[in-house]
Amino acid sequence: MNTAAQRLTPPAVAPANPWWRGATIYQIYPRSFLDTNGDGVGDLPGIIQRLDYVASLGVEAIWVSPFFKSPMADFGYDIADYCAVDAIFGTLEDFDRLIAKAHALSLKVIIDQVPSHTSDQHAWFEESRQSRSNPKADWYVWADAREDGTPPNNWLSIFGGVAWTWEPRRGQYYLHNFLSEQPDLNFHNPEVRQATLDNMRFWLDRGVDGLRLDAINFCFHDAKLRDNPPRPKHLRKAKGVSADNPYGFQWHRFNNTQPEMLPFLEDIRRMLDEYPDVVALGEISSDDSTATVAEYTQPGRLHMAYSFELLSNDSSPAHIRSTVETLRQRAPLSWPCWTISNHDVERVVSRWGRSVSAPHMATQLSCLVACLRGSVCVFQGEELGLAEADVPYEALRDPYGIAFWPTFKGRDGCRTPMPWDASERAGFSSAAPWLPVPHQHLQLSVQAQESDKSSALHGFRRLLEWRKTLPLLINGDIEFLAATESVLAFRRFDSRSSILVAFNLSGEPANVALPGITVSEAIGGHGLPEGSFANATLQLPGHGVAFFTLAAP
Repeated sequence: MNTAAQRLTPPAVAPANPWWRGATIYQIYPRSFLDTNGDGVGDLPGIIQRLDYVASLGVEAIWVSPFFKSPMADFGYDIADYCAVDAIFGTLEDFDRLIAKAHALSLKVIIDQVPSHTSDQHAWFEESRQSRSNPKADWYVWADAREDGTPPNNWLSIFGGVAWTWEPRRGQYYLHNFLSEQPDLNFHNPEVRQATLDNMRFWLDRGVDGLRLDAINFCFHDAKLRDNPPRPKHLRKAKGVSADNPYGFQWHRFNNTQPEMLPFLEDIRRMLDEYPDVVALGEISSDDSTATVAEYTQPGRLHMAYSFELLSNDSSPAHIRSTVETLRQRAPLSWPCWTISNHDVERVVSRWGRSVSAPHMATQLSCLVACLRGSVCVFQGEELGLAEADVPYEALRDPYGIAFWPTFKGRDGCRTPMPWDASERAGFSSAAPWLPVPHQHLQLSVQAQESDKSSALHGFRRLLEWRKTLPLLINGDIEFLAATESVLAFRRFDSRSSILVAFNLSGEPANVALPGITVSEAIGGHGLPEGSFANATLQLPGHGVAFFTLAAP
């Protein structure tokens, strides 16, 4: 592709109804999707080979986790070259083929960008660490030791321990909010900001349809390097902060989410607006994530963002309602994105199901998130109803899990290979896979579920096909209704029509009084256990749902 010609294209006019608004985005973790060269690690040709399957799910887009050149300290989120494909995943030509096939199947392609930090093996860092006077000397966050030789402040790493590592060649510490192998870039330096934009352009010029911006609120740090204040113990408990990781013992006022990020988000948006119909999706993790999402998705900034609020262990209707309503109140003009599963958290059937054995629970949870106002991200394997794998310590690969074992077993349990069939290696690879295939996943393989019309896989496909027949679920506004402790109920509506939506998140039947509500007819076709409505009361079976057209007032 002629990059120069692409850059001279006049600014694109945003479509009235962009593809990403209300889209279902399927996250692919390349290492665990399909291995085609027999090294036990998934690759880009493997994604290409299974794209027909992904398209059959009814999703609008794929989000591909990092496949860039990397020493794999954090399995791709430590990037050594932003514009190169790591040999373990294939070649740049493979990526071009992936784009071409996805587009031929009407799938959009979103790729990860990890702007806040690089690998310690990136050429930029290798130069920066050599001295205080080289051309890249100020490209990372360097600071002198305090008088007693300790780090410059009290900042902590998410992955445990202090967020500073000593570099004897410079006689300074460098900042890493994550692993020590992931040094933080200095975004106060305009050269770093420009280099980041250039890296994004490289992939936009190759035809990607969107960028998922990893840990985007970590780009800037407090230039004065002020200490973070302590988070009081009672507030840690109320927030559900783990006592195992001291990172949660602080308010992270100064090591992330700085005001300088806002104009840089606007720089990113101006660049994206030069390309037709692309999207920027931000990942937000901050002390008040919904406030940050609201701030980062104001007009002229990111198109949408998601936080970890629904990736927590709290699946109560009250928590879900509070999260959605809070963001709606703080950012009425923003378009949200919701996810209850990804490569960093326990699989949702285990996390929210709490060992409850309801055969349709996976589909119900997917239905719930798909019925909220916003777009949806779904992690590979959720359509199969996969539970979290129990990976033994000796098989762990995640540095986070290894460091915090056994109180926290890390992220490997959701990253095990995709089960394509019931063979020993699940049809994932001809070699021993990088993570073990859990035996219990074999009976939930794609091959097994394809032949079972009552399976979670068929339920997921039916759900997404059904959702597309109800424009209110994609474009309508949302208003929550008072319900019981176990029931989430809301309206999706526009100026002409309205539907009632309800989910019973308990295994016990539930009755919900809805005075003033008049329904006209039930909406079926979703394939889930249905409730009934009579005498202004909604009756729901255990783990049941209800969809009704509401009568005009």
